[in-house]
Amino acid sequence: ARSLVRPCHCVPTMSALAPSHFLAARAPVWASSDRRSPKARGAVNTTPRAAASAAGPSFLSAVEQAPPDPILGVSVAFRECTDPNKLNLGVGAYRTEELKPYVLEVVRTAEKMMLEAEYDKEYLPMQGLAEFNVATTELLLGKESLAVKEGRVATVQSLSGTGSLRVGAAFIAKFLPGTAVYLPSPTWGNHKNIFADSGVEWKEYKYYNPATIGLDLEGMLADINAAPSGSVFILHGCAHNPTGVDPTMEQWHQIADAIQAKGHVPFFDVAYQGFASGNLEEDAASVRLFADRGIEFFCAQSYSKNLGLYAERVGAINAVLNDAASAKTTLSQMNRIARAMYSNPPVHGARIAATVIGDPTLFARWNEEMGEMAGRIKTVRKMLYDDLTKVNPDKDWSFVTRQIGMFSFTGLNPAQVENMTNKHAIYMTKDGRISLAGLSQAKCEYLASAIDDSFKSVE
Repeated sequence: ARSLVRPCHCVPTMSALAPSHFLAARAPVWASSDRRSPKARGAVNTTPRAAASAAGPSFLSAVEQAPPDPILGVSVAFRECTDPNKLNLGVGAYRTEELKPYVLEVVRTAEKMMLEAEYDKEYLPMQGLAEFNVATTELLLGKESLAVKEGRVATVQSLSGTGSLRVGAAFIAKFLPGTAVYLPSPTWGNHKNIFADSGVEWKEYKYYNPATIGLDLEGMLADINAAPSGSVFILHGCAHNPTGVDPTMEQWHQIADAIQAKGHVPFFDVAYQGFASGNLEEDAASVRLFADRGIEFFCAQSYSKNLGLYAERVGAINAVLNDAASAKTTLSQMNRIARAMYSNPPVHGARIAATVIGDPTLFARWNEEMGEMAGRIKTVRKMLYDDLTKVNPDKDWSFVTRQIGMFSFTGLNPAQVENMTNKHAIYMTKDGRISLAGLSQAKCEYLASAIDDSFKSVE
């Protein structure tokens, strides 16, 4: 493979780094050695002159303005809104019943333990924190996993789910050139950017059926069978984003059959393990099914949601393979990719995760806290369903409770979403997704009325 390391000839000299006004801005000589004023000494005026205006347009003047992020842009608009009833259901971040950010108890405890241990701040290896990598692999696949015991898993700590996907995308671009990646339609908005910016062609496969607001299993299986053998398929391990529509275990078996028959490469995106159902084992069932069947796959993990470590950027990219030798060489190349991207990952969040997972008391409490968070979301989901049924009993709202995780895919179209925002000050993504993690019990009735109004008054 061609080396990614190229010699750099762009290191500037000190003179190049210094601003043009550097010398002019220094204090005049008389201020430190000669106490007479410049006028008394007959000195020239040392006041800096205004910098000359730039000549001609910038060499970057042809760069186009990037479109606003469809998810993060919602929060910007929400902050600027002055309506007292405003509601932010755009960003997928957990909130308390008071709609405040929540730091898990186990995270606070782990940080105290880490402070007492007086850890240093040295660089991590390219692969990341060893204790974290062991913990995250076992959490994903189970401690009794044969793949783990036989050393058939290559794991690199990366920058949450996004960074893990990006490392995996770069690996595909380099070692599976020309291979297309198939994304579910719809999918998380950043998936397309990640693969496109890595130089990997992406296509879509059928996943969601708008008529039933459920899974289009028939269409999904047909697209899996129609794709060229050896294609990569992105699969949401649990709590599909944005729809909240997950296959049943029986359907997962059918999906695994189709992928295995065509020799495709699954690439799981697991961003909600333990946070979707409140149970770590249940939320990892799809991934473990593929591992137990001997299907090789990639898997990106994130600890933003289940540990609430949004700003710490904690995650991992895993390759679960058929032999230890391939896992070793794959690990070496994933390390090399990470080295060129960001050198090595941050330690603080990884150490929190490793501490919580590795301490039996903290691990048990973490499971309780995940259950509490998932339970609050299930409660407002049920309340929203009840309130929707009250305001419009003629419409079937059962999809709200059939969906799982922090999101609900409402079926609202972009024009109806615009009505939600402009008329009701409810901020959400234009595809009709709402984050139930940002909904309180007190706001359920208000949201239900707004949704019903938008369906009725806007086509």
